[in-house]
Amino acid sequence: MRRLPILGLLLALAGALLGLVAASPAAVAQDPAVTTTTAATSAAGSREDGDHGRISVLKVDGLIDPVLADFIQRSIREGEEAGVVAVVLQLNSDGAALDDGRFRDLAEAMASASVPVAVWIGPSGSSALGGAAVLAGVADRVGISPNSRLGKTGEIDPAVERLLTPAFRDARARLENGTVKPAQAKELGIAPKDAPIIGEFVVDMPGVESKVVTVDGIKRREPLTTPVFSSIPIQDQLFHTVASPPAAYLLFLIGLSLIVFEMYTAGVGIAGLVGAGCFLLSAYGLSVLSARPLGIGLLALAIFGFTVDVQTGVPRFWSGLGAVALVVGSLTLYDGYGLSWIALAVGIAGVPLFMIAGMPAMVRTRFSTPTIGREWMIGEEGEAVTAVDPEGVVRIRGALWRARTNRATPLALHDGLRVTEVDGLLLEVEPLEGGARDHREGRKR
Repeated sequence: MRRLPILGLLLALAGALLGLVAASPAAVAQDPAVTTTTAATSAAGSREDGDHGRISVLKVDGLIDPVLADFIQRSIREGEEAGVVAVVLQLNSDGAALDDGRFRDLAEAMASASVPVAVWIGPSGSSALGGAAVLAGVADRVGISPNSRLGKTGEIDPAVERLLTPAFRDARARLENGTVKPAQAKELGIAPKDAPIIGEFVVDMPGVESKVVTVDGIKRREPLTTPVFSSIPIQDQLFHTVASPPAAYLLFLIGLSLIVFEMYTAGVGIAGLVGAGCFLLSAYGLSVLSARPLGIGLLALAIFGFTVDVQTGVPRFWSGLGAVALVVGSLTLYDGYGLSWIALAVGIAGVPLFMIAGMPAMVRTRFSTPTIGREWMIGEEGEAVTAVDPEGVVRIRGALWRARTNRATPLALHDGLRVTEVDGLLLEVEPLEGGARDHREGRKR
């Protein structure tokens, strides 16, 4: 019902276009080139002259999660109420992220609909795997575009298996762990007709009226029944996106990293708010995807490990532990869903880079930057918290700084030192005793 204004506009435009193609309703009715794939339904028979009906085409892209399941069921109900000729799912999905009960409800809604529900796997190169393939097996009609594939259903709930079409049920053994392409699906009777594009698939649907036209000497059929394309609403798109494996994984890492970042930086809390938002969205996505608790725990341990070494500015034991936990947690996070190499590269390389290279600078910025400059630090004394040879980390007035030795005079752990120069966020230091002499000035620095 919320789409009625848009739907009305589309129908008005479609009517105007059809008026240009057909001189009058009577002319269309008498034109032998106008055909209907099967006898019109009772609902179609009650249409006014010139009204060729509508077919609802739903874009179903990505894992079939609760958001997409609600969209499909809602669209089927709306199609039944509006008397559409059929509902077609334009499907490209690697599986379903639904519990057994929710998946059964969706399959039964498709199988028991009062209007035909069909599935076209496309565009070219698309796939329908796992639960998505099972839903295709429930549909009244299936079409597969070139280079697309169908299968890897795994074990099927007996309550859903009884809803499968006979051809799909006969091919269960082949589809359980393997996939088929268009030619093979045609041989098995799963997709009996070629459907390289959705237009050719729609025009063959029962109840769809079409007209034969000639373009460049080639005859082809064009639908007179109006296809109405729709996808999930914008407000639902966010939750569908974060329920994808790479998005939930990266949002989790980004959220925790920004929360840690907020702990060490001064400001109004923007990083913390963004981090909290990313973390909450990732929590939703990970719950929908049923992520392994072990994988989540390892990723949290990784962030903790890197955080321990942030203040030293030098990778140590905890950073090594964090790196190992990050890799293992990334690879074991999901059961049944894979992460692309791009997502893995961003997560596994980005987090250490941010924690080891970026965060120490933020720590020094917060705890060590005075309001009147850093010249006051020249002459200040402190101690080395790592060996400084020629660079390392020192403590001045309780704050940690990255430093290098003056005249390459090495400093051992806990050696006393004096600041001789400030270069941005890098200090130049010398030992309290035995520092090298500056021969250009003839004095000890």
